[in-house]
Amino acid sequence: MKSLKGIVSKVLRISEKRIDDSTSPAKVKTWDSLRGLLLITELENNYKIKFTIKEILSIKNVGDIKKILKKHNAAMED
Repeated sequence: MKSLKGIVSKVLRISEKRIDDSTSPAKVKTWDSLRGLLLITELENNYKIKFTIKEILSIKNVGDIKKILKKHNAAMED
């Protein structure tokens, strides 16, 4: 299982050092709608969960992703 930062880093093509709870599309040029969908897909595959449409639309930053993963009882490494 990859870490959350590892997945975000891979999909958005940024250093893990740049990733914290406030990391958002407004702060990362590569976080566009297509990469957002790719991120959701990678997270679902890695953590073996399914996001609801409401959850997807509620994601504004990495902190929101962590909250959703916790809600699904996904085991996160970071």
